[in-house]
Amino acid sequence: MIPLLLSTRNPDKVKELCDLLAPLEVAVHSLEAFPECPETIEDKDTIFGNAIKKACNGAAYSGMLCLADDTGLFIDALGGDPGVYSARWAGPDCSYQDNRRKVLLQLEGISDRRAYFRTAMALVDVSGLISVVQGEVAGFITEIERGNAGFGYDSIFEVEGIGKTFAEMSDTDKNRISHRGLALNKIIPILERIKGF
Repeated sequence: MIPLLLSTRNPDKVKELCDLLAPLEVAVHSLEAFPECPETIEDKDTIFGNAIKKACNGAAYSGMLCLADDTGLFIDALGGDPGVYSARWAGPDCSYQDNRRKVLLQLEGISDRRAYFRTAMALVDVSGLISVVQGEVAGFITEIERGNAGFGYDSIFEVEGIGKTFAEMSDTDKNRISHRGLALNKIIPILERIKGF
């Protein structure tokens, strides 16, 4: 069983990724196992840059194969914002709820509510970058929050063609179609090949 570090301390993200990785024979760890590991400053201009930086830092510190992702919510009417700033859209130390409220306020009275989630995911070992992939899901921003599951912007993002927000779906249904799930599906064959060596 190969060890795999998830370069995050976000418990919601860890749970989602662990659920997605469950069929594989990998020993999954998060940065909670490395309390002395410094936080990665997410200062890149793209989610791809942030994902690669987090994965490289995690691999360098731990010596393990490392997986990291960065996700952005891109809203057409806001010129693509919050984008790379999605996690801190309402300011430093903001909550998920703060971010959702800010988006809903900014879109008040706006009829064009098209948006998409994009996840960039990077797989790195101590020798460098192995792969970087993306997953994307189109949808639109609802006018009110709907559903109690999920995290982040899930309760205000209705998936195109589904009629439900991510927060109205079971974990299994969400993971099957989500941006993070789609990205990880591209990484899994690479992990399987590494496991076979």
